[in-house]
Amino acid sequence: MTTNADDLIEHLTETGKTLCTVESCTGGLVFSTLTAVAGASAVLDRGFITYSNQAKQDMVGVTPETLARFGAVSQQTAAEMAKGGQKTAGTDLSVSLTGIAGPGGGTPDKPVGLVWISACSEDGRQITEHHQFSGDRQQIRQAACDAAIELLQKLSAG
Repeated sequence: MTTNADDLIEHLTETGKTLCTVESCTGGLVFSTLTAVAGASAVLDRGFITYSNQAKQDMVGVTPETLARFGAVSQQTAAEMAKGGQKTAGTDLSVSLTGIAGPGGGTPDKPVGLVWISACSEDGRQITEHHQFSGDRQQIRQAACDAAIELLQKLSAG
């Protein structure tokens, strides 16, 4: 039985596409999941762990204005993270995740389990989605990881 990660690595290898990840709430889980697939080195370039706002700015160019206006967990920040990662790494594709894995840190507007995921390609296509996952911290992180891989599959197929 193949997994979504296997399928994604196989597709990217066949199409000659490269990928980077920009992760906050998942802390490298997406990159780790993808590197577990044999042959991943043909497509994976690098992973950015941008847990703090400063890291988001320094590593992938999220603007201080975006963070101040919308917050770290927002559609706008996720989109800038993905674009910045793709540009910095020079890869064909990039995926970013920013969210609240819990158990604390949630607010009425941004509850625990809220995760924004954005994927972009070098040709300017970008898909940004929000999800409201449930469960404990690890379940939320794993669900976000799975959703990011699915989003990459959707973008790379289009």
